[in-house]
Amino acid sequence: MHSQHFTFETGEPAAIITRVADTQWQAAVDGRVVGSGDVARRPDGRLFVSVDAWHATVFDQLAAVLRAELPRPLYTVVDEVETDLTAGWRRAGFTSGRREWEYSVPTDPAVTGLDATAPPPGVTIVAAGAAAEGPLRALDRAIRDEVEATVGWQNMPAEVLPRPDGDTVVDPSKYAVAVRSGRYVGLIRVVQATRQPRIGLIAVRAGEQRTGVARALLAHALGTLHRDRRGPAYTEVNESNTAATALFDGIGARRVGSNLELVLR
Repeated sequence: MHSQHFTFETGEPAAIITRVADTQWQAAVDGRVVGSGDVARRPDGRLFVSVDAWHATVFDQLAAVLRAELPRPLYTVVDEVETDLTAGWRRAGFTSGRREWEYSVPTDPAVTGLDATAPPPGVTIVAAGAAAEGPLRALDRAIRDEVEATVGWQNMPAEVLPRPDGDTVVDPSKYAVAVRSGRYVGLIRVVQATRQPRIGLIAVRAGEQRTGVARALLAHALGTLHRDRRGPAYTEVNESNTAATALFDGIGARRVGSNLELVLR
């Protein structure tokens, strides 16, 4: 554990920044904690930092320490309406990496227009909890490899569920899958968050894209939620993912917010 001393604005007491753990820093004035900074490594290997401080000077001091003590690149995610927080990270040298739209997604098929949506010929949907674990995990791994070889997994939703090393499917019961000729070709993951269901991932093998598989998976998942009287759901979509934004815009989902991923290289 080590400390660094900073001076606040004129007439204010000195702040002491202390690294209290491998992943956490604290700012204190006269023994009182006035801010904290954290770092976490995502499953994709990237380092994400956060700072919690009421005073802009404390924020800047904590951000300066994180910059100095951590390897680059560093990332952070902010709600785009939090302009003061965004400005703080920009003062620290962070620049825009990408934007994610937050959607509120209706589940009523009469609203989404998905009531008449059927899987493409030769494709069936296996409900959540009924998929075989081995093929499901193999599908998830294959999709991740395909994404990594093209746009990169960092362009998928910023929120990545924690998982044991090498395991990409935390809870198989949350996944419904699309099957063609006995082969798993697409998946959708829906989890019950604190207040409403969350569509955490919808993805299809490269050779099956633009055939209606993703739309059929979404129709199945939303229809199940509606029958269970749950909804609306929510999800996040990278603004550069034009296929996904078109899919959700086309079923009446509403954009209710956006997150910015900022990066310091």
